[in-house]
Amino acid sequence: MPELPDIMVYIEALERTVLGQQLEGIRIASPFLVRSIAPPMESFAGRPVSGCNRLGKRIVMEFDGDYFLVLHLMIAGRIRWKKRGAGLPGRIGLAAFDFPNGTLLLTEAGSKRRASLYAVRPQRSLENRPTMVTAKPANGDGPGRCSSTPFDGEWASPFWSSSSEVRI
Repeated sequence: MPELPDIMVYIEALERTVLGQQLEGIRIASPFLVRSIAPPMESFAGRPVSGCNRLGKRIVMEFDGDYFLVLHLMIAGRIRWKKRGAGLPGRIGLAAFDFPNGTLLLTEAGSKRRASLYAVRPQRSLENRPTMVTAKPANGDGPGRCSSTPFDGEWASPFWSSSSEVRI
């Protein structure tokens, strides 16, 4: 499972390669990857990436106009940078994000598909994510109380398609 140092390395690499680049399109190989329906994935096409951050162990790509793609790699998920227009690799390919300078591939080597992709808008939706326990120090130092954020049904909305690959 990618741990926090891995996620930070991914974010630093994304900042070097996609920051300021316009997303040309998203190719989804599995409809089960996408866990939200609003905003639609096609609304990201043509928007430049304005930031790359993390939300816990999730990778957040921020786009102009207050649009966000939230990617959770789970156990066997990985991202790879390839030449522009690279195809989805066989059984392990889940999605491709096409940019003018290359293609970001999302792959998952495990037999169980656990990686997820959420389309989110606006930023306050990031604060209404599914329940996650976080430690918050009571006075700023030392261990603190645990708190959780309530589940937001928009995050779990299904995405259905009749084809095996969706071009957006």
